[in-house]
Amino acid sequence: MTLVPVNQKTRIRILQWGALGLAVAVLMANPGFHGDGSDVVEAIGVLLVLLCVVGRMWSVLYIGSKKNLELVIAGPYSVTRNPLYVFSVIGAVGVGLFVGSVVLASVLGLAAWLVLVITAGKEAGHLEVLFGDAYRDYARRTPMFWPKLAMYHDADEVVFSPAALRRTFLDGLLFIAVLPAVEIVEHLRDAGYPPILFNLP
Repeated sequence: MTLVPVNQKTRIRILQWGALGLAVAVLMANPGFHGDGSDVVEAIGVLLVLLCVVGRMWSVLYIGSKKNLELVIAGPYSVTRNPLYVFSVIGAVGVGLFVGSVVLASVLGLAAWLVLVITAGKEAGHLEVLFGDAYRDYARRTPMFWPKLAMYHDADEVVFSPAALRRTFLDGLLFIAVLPAVEIVEHLRDAGYPPILFNLP
């Protein structure tokens, strides 16, 4: 088996196109939860987005610059092999709920999950080549995606990369930036710009 790292550019391109599609949908749709009664749904969306950002930073504290150099199996990596991806899916669902649509939240969550599960599967093969039996043992007891919380264990100490943490924080700002952008779109929509083309339950 050859040692070829996973090309992340395709995943990033797919997610970027997905974000563009989201922007168009939000701009021209009337969400199911809009106006009175939408506060609870929006608040849940905000909480999920914040959980995404904090969770991704927590995960990077453990993996940092050690990706592909060391097999990390403690902290968030003790309950799932891909905590960064899990938190990203949570963030995608949060964005959909903040927009005010359960359907959009479901579509975004499912789309992010599909892209990231495919990526995680490819990465698993690469990690098996890198770490051999140690990775196979880890994979046998640790879910690839959805966490098994009862398996949580921690390391005595963690050495982290400030540069990796900073990059992840800046990535997380993109999730947070969606929130004011959605608010601006809502104000434009309330003023009649652009016209509403469809309802989004």
